[in-house]
Amino acid sequence: MTSASGDAASAALVSSARAEAVVDLDAISANVAALRAHVGGRDVMAVVKADGYGHGIVASARAARAGGASWLGVAFLDEALALRASGDKGPILSWLAVPGERYDVGVAAGVELSAYSVAQLREIGAAADRVGKRAAVQLKLDTGLGRGGAHRDDWAELVDAAARSQETGSVEVTGVWSHLARSDEPGHPSISAQTAALATGVAHAVESGLAPRHLHLANSGGTLGSPGTWFTMVRPGIAIYGVSPFADGTSPVPIRPAMTLHGRLALVKRVNPGQGVSYGHTYVTERETTLALVPIGYGDGIPRHGSNRGPVLLNGRQYLVAGRVSMDQFVVDIGEASAAAGDAVVVFGDSDRGEPTAHDWAQAADTIGYEIVTRVGSRVPRGYVGAVGP
Repeated sequence: MTSASGDAASAALVSSARAEAVVDLDAISANVAALRAHVGGRDVMAVVKADGYGHGIVASARAARAGGASWLGVAFLDEALALRASGDKGPILSWLAVPGERYDVGVAAGVELSAYSVAQLREIGAAADRVGKRAAVQLKLDTGLGRGGAHRDDWAELVDAAARSQETGSVEVTGVWSHLARSDEPGHPSISAQTAALATGVAHAVESGLAPRHLHLANSGGTLGSPGTWFTMVRPGIAIYGVSPFADGTSPVPIRPAMTLHGRLALVKRVNPGQGVSYGHTYVTERETTLALVPIGYGDGIPRHGSNRGPVLLNGRQYLVAGRVSMDQFVVDIGEASAAAGDAVVVFGDSDRGEPTAHDWAQAADTIGYEIVTRVGSRVPRGYVGAVGP
């Protein structure tokens, strides 16, 4: 079903830009609202790290807030500070740091910080003492992903240190959380194992005198497909932008793609049979045909692995990339179809409008939809449509 803002996104294809990523902010807002309803009104932390997965961090955050996101999640403190500078005053969690991080600036700005280790907790506490303001901290437990978070063998030490810091007034432990390893495989045994491990970690924290209010484990896959992981809050990322985390590209909750990546043809020309196309001539024309040149390439985020496989929409028909994707351009063989320089071509967008999707490109490039939208580079300007303006 096409929304009014979806129609606006389609209309934006008449832009004179070489390429543009049109972001439908109403889609982000509606996706957040749908996810919030799906989890029974639990808190939703909308993840807007990595420039809002390529959609624009500030605009995405405002759209997510409008859709009912009570929290925003970012990886790095600089991202949280950018949100504060934009005027966002709501709860924000920042979770990835290195020794020597500017925690004092984060504490002063009211950003909640995640701690993985006793050493990190001490740094946060010292920064809070310098600022003269208690730091809000959420402890992260590694329940099985094997990435960030305290190892279960180190959890008791971290919890005890947090309890001591809370007693001295340096920090307040507001939450405990973790991250799923295989949420894109609903029913996988690791999901219930990680859920149980987090519950055990929370119980230990409570027994040690802490009172964490915010408990979260579910990312997009958990939010959509594993209700047992929901705890008090869910933490969707890619789903709020309308891209499924699942291998088949489906979603049990109606979500709409927010980004449409389009460009305009730079050149259309007839060529003879046997014409090699692009580097390495991995595509050779079989007959006289028409080639259309799209001035977008891997320098803009188009995956080179999509060579000869990535789909585009041109004048109402889908075609595959012909030959290798270059840094600034790729070619499409349109056969006997009619086209002219300046015609709009959609690289990915909304299947409801007959467009290829980020999931289609992920399959073509043997990657995930997350990477397709996030890698759209800074050479591609962002345009915004929808009532929830930037």
